[in-house]
Amino acid sequence: MKLIQVFQNLQHHLKKLIYRNNLIKLSSLYDDAKWGDNHRFAQHYQKHFAPLRLKKLKILEIGIGGYDDPEAGGDSLRMWRSYFPNSMIYGIDIVEKKSLESSRIQIFQGSQEDKYFLEKVIAKTGQMDIIIVDGSSVNEHRIKTFNILFPLLNDGGIYAEENTHISYWPSLGEKWSKLSEKSVFLANHVNVGGSLDLNASDTIMAMYKRLADGLNYQEFLNPGYSPSYFDKHIVAMHFYHNLVITYKGNNNEGSNIIENNTLHPFVLETLGVKSLDDLELEFSKVEQQGNK
Repeated sequence: MKLIQVFQNLQHHLKKLIYRNNLIKLSSLYDDAKWGDNHRFAQHYQKHFAPLRLKKLKILEIGIGGYDDPEAGGDSLRMWRSYFPNSMIYGIDIVEKKSLESSRIQIFQGSQEDKYFLEKVIAKTGQMDIIIVDGSSVNEHRIKTFNILFPLLNDGGIYAEENTHISYWPSLGEKWSKLSEKSVFLANHVNVGGSLDLNASDTIMAMYKRLADGLNYQEFLNPGYSPSYFDKHIVAMHFYHNLVITYKGNNNEGSNIIENNTLHPFVLETLGVKSLDDLELEFSKVEQQGNK
């Protein structure tokens, strides 16, 4: 049996070496559920992360896996360590998981909605280049995490939000509490704060849909509009099934016909009016996400 185990370990390490450039194949060597048939994130991460693979980065993953078992989980952290050979990998979990630390993997225990804790972690590690969120299933927690951590990304950084399906699952409440006692999976989805209403304003997808509008904030015809931090620092967003990938940078391209959220003078002149008031438009209030 020992000889078989040695052979299996050798085979595993050899495959890691062979697959080191291909995240899709590399992910098949790890047991984390997100890399299975139901969560095809690897193909998207391969596209976005491949140009960065050999860089010296700081990568943070929230949610280590293994639930309440301090010895379980960590496969994703080990996979990132294999894929990014020159990077430091950090993990955050509500459960103590220090036993899973190893070379180039450092773990912190705390809540992803605790602003003081998250800022303390970043103060210790330095700002991140990639943040991957796979922690709490509660929409409110996810929104708080984004508002805290996205500003702490380096310019050019990437923020990946996994399992956005929680937006569409309403809290099950007491009616389902007994059923949830029989399943860890259900227990984590009893009070996620999602909604059957696709226009609900307090879900993680609602936040990202609003942020997508912010990409074009300089095109808003809305005098007096004050752009948020996110309007000015999100430069690209990619939406996939259960995954949103957001890039940070300087969103300052400007508009051809809008200036300071009103019509440029030459447009007014072309329209034959002296001011925007002459057009008798009704402006609706634009709700901002995390104005800073």
